[in-house]
Amino acid sequence: MRKGRYKLHKAYMSIKIALLLMMLIPLSQASTAVNTQIHELAYSVNKAKLPIEDTYVVAHRGASGYAPENTLEAFALAKKMEADFIELDIQRTKDGTLIVLHDKLVDRTTNGEGKVKDLSLHDIQQLDAGSWFNEKYPKYAKKEYVGAKVPTLEQVFETFGNSIQYIIELKSPHLYPKMEMELLNLLEKYQIEDDHIIIQSFDEKCLVNIHKQNANIPLFQLLKRPNTDEQQLKLIKKYAVGVGPNFKRINEDYVRKAKSFQLYIHPYTLNDEFEIETALNWGVSGIITNYPDKVKRKLSDKK
Repeated sequence: MRKGRYKLHKAYMSIKIALLLMMLIPLSQASTAVNTQIHELAYSVNKAKLPIEDTYVVAHRGASGYAPENTLEAFALAKKMEADFIELDIQRTKDGTLIVLHDKLVDRTTNGEGKVKDLSLHDIQQLDAGSWFNEKYPKYAKKEYVGAKVPTLEQVFETFGNSIQYIIELKSPHLYPKMEMELLNLLEKYQIEDDHIIIQSFDEKCLVNIHKQNANIPLFQLLKRPNTDEQQLKLIKKYAVGVGPNFKRINEDYVRKAKSFQLYIHPYTLNDEFEIETALNWGVSGIITNYPDKVKRKLSDKK
C-alpha cells in the first residue's frame, strides 16, 4: 500500500515539475531576447557624445518644483532658469497622438480620470493640468497655471524647436507598440538635431530598437535597481551612452564603475541639498532635479 502511494506521489511530482518547466521556458526565452539583440549590436556601439562637458543640470518634467509638471509653463520656466536639459515623459492617446504626461492615468496631474491609452486627444485636451499644482503647492501657485493643458509632443517641438535640449523618456512602451518609431519621425519632422536630444527609458528593448534606427542619438538606460556587477554596464554600453539609476540605490563605487565603461551617469531625482552635494562629490555627469535654479547656483558656487 505504501509503495503504491509512493509511486503515485512520485508520478504527481514529475508531472508538476514538467508543468513548471513548460511555464518557465517562455519566460526564459523572453528574458534572453533583449540580451540576444544587444549582443548583435557589438559592431555598432553607441558612440554619441553629449554637447556638455561639465556637470549638466536636467529640469525634471520641466521646472516642476515651481510649475505644473510636463506643461509648456514648466518647460518655459526651466529654459528661463538655464537648465542644460529639459526632461519630459511621453505616452500615446487612444487615437495615436504622443502626449507629454508621466503617469499611465490622467488622475494625478489633471482634473480628469482614466488611462491615457483609453482617452482621445480631444478628451485629454479638455482637462485642466495646472490647478492641482496650485492647490498642492500654494507657495508657488500662479493664476496662469489654472487651465494649463497637457501638451502634445508636437506642440513642445513647435514651441521650443532647437532652442532647448531635451531628454525624452518613453513611458510604458509595451502599452504603445512602435511609439519609439513615431518619436523618431517627429524628431525628423521638426528637425531636432541629434545633439539636442537624449532618449531614455526603463525598457531596454525600445532603446535597442532606436539604436538600430539611429546610432547617433544618445540613449540612456534608466535603472530602478542597478546591479553592482559589471556585466549589466557592459551590455548597456553596446547600445547606450549613459545610465540613469535611482540615486537611493547607488554609491560612489557604482559611479566610478559606470565611468570606467565611459558611460555618462545622471541619477534621479535629487532635490535635497545633501543628496545634490553628495552626487556632485561622487562625480556624476548630471543632476536630475525639480529645482534647476538651485543646482545651477550650487555648481556656480563650486567654480
